Amino acid sequence: MACVPERLATTAAGRTAAVAHLKAHLKAMAGPRAQAFCVCKAEYCHLHTPAARFDERPERGVPWRCGGPVVLSVVTDREGRWWRAMECCSRCAAATPGATTVATAPPPPRTVSTVADAARPVAAPAGGPLFSDRSCAGGSQMVPAARSTRQRPARDGRIAGHVVSHGLRPLELRDELTELGDRFRSYQQRTEPDLALLADLHTRKAAAFTRWADVTGDRHLRREAQRAEQAAQTARLQHQQRATRPTDDPDNDGPSAVARLPTGPAMWEHARSVLAHCATHPPLSGPQARLVVVMLTLRTAHTGTGNLVGQDLTTLALADPKRLVEELAGCGWLAIPGSADDLLSSRPEDPVPIAIPLLSPGGDRPGPFTFGKKTRPKLSGWAQKIVADKKLRTTQATAAARMLALVLATQTSPDGHLGPCGHGIPRERLASLAAATPGELPFLLEQLSAADWLTDHTLTGTHLAGRLSERILPLTCPLPAPVPEEHHPV
Repeated sequence: MACVPERLATTAAGRTAAVAHLKAHLKAMAGPRAQAFCVCKAEYCHLHTPAARFDERPERGVPWRCGGPVVLSVVTDREGRWWRAMECCSRCAAATPGATTVATAPPPPRTVSTVADAARPVAAPAGGPLFSDRSCAGGSQMVPAARSTRQRPARDGRIAGHVVSHGLRPLELRDELTELGDRFRSYQQRTEPDLALLADLHTRKAAAFTRWADVTGDRHLRREAQRAEQAAQTARLQHQQRATRPTDDPDNDGPSAVARLPTGPAMWEHARSVLAHCATHPPLSGPQARLVVVMLTLRTAHTGTGNLVGQDLTTLALADPKRLVEELAGCGWLAIPGSADDLLSSRPEDPVPIAIPLLSPGGDRPGPFTFGKKTRPKLSGWAQKIVADKKLRTTQATAAARMLALVLATQTSPDGHLGPCGHGIPRERLASLAAATPGELPFLLEQLSAADWLTDHTLTGTHLAGRLSERILPLTCPLPAPVPEEHHPV
């Protein structure tokens, strides 16, 4: 029906107009034509035979037989956005979702004179209905043949929005990718999460995508493999945290679940990235200078600029804060509008704007950190809680001890033991992050033990082992668990 398109102001008005328009057409028609022919199965009709989903294997076709009188049907979608009038056989109308029969053609006249005639096949009379699964008796008019029942070719698989071609080689890689896609879709249907299973799936996906990238040379697949590996580490760490039991459990023989101030693995990694950046780009040597550099970096990490007051520095137990500010400004790492005395005497109601040129993004050069403006104050507040810990202040812990406390908070397992999986921290790495010499570590660790920060620590020539106290666990940033050795690439 070639009708002129019409636009209306509202959806309701459009629906009303469309229904009225369709009714006018139906009224104008005398009814279905008895001689119309039904070819719904000739060319893969999608009205009542929806295609299989991409994650399902195609089923063998079922032979179809049209039949019954010709009817005039109206088909509409579930939302009532479109309507269609069609002539088809009654069987097809009954099998079409959303179809309503509005008129039926009268059956053609048919007479049988003898018993022999009744046993003989009756040819379709002129003007009678024709169907797609049989041809006209006289052969003068051929109706399209019914759809073949031959099984369709195997479909391609899908995983993470990528198509796994059926022709991908080697076969074990294709089968692994297809199976992983099915397993991920199955996991999404679960009512309860299984983080251990999810971590295993992401690990397998990382290995499979790495090999897929090697086979095809597609760099996008390699980036997808890296994201899968990060997702596996995150899921594994979350599983370790959820596996802990509450302290009121009578059978509790492990650590309790902890609500941490840094609220997730992404923020934990950002905290470690700041400490690593300050260790690899130190403007000055020594633990006191390192502590000031870390705190100012967290204050200005997003844009390279921020505000500072004297109290932010005088509470760090620095031996000579004025000298440190002057040295940082003198080497060009820190930019302040006035003198060091002006900065140290500033009040919260009148902060001093500062800038760190090394952290300022410009042109095509991004900043050294990937976190945004909402994460920066959270990290800064987390570090401030550590260095201003009440027991550290009560025991008059030095700035070097507070810097070491900041480092230890980012190098623990979920239950508070030092190092990944509680295996300890290499002594050289610890000294590098805290800007302390290996000989200074025993004295600093004694200060942290006196402040109830560290318990049962053991310092050897190569490692520091031990555990942070229970009260410190909410401030920790647990390390990701290592990938189990049983996971091998495809």
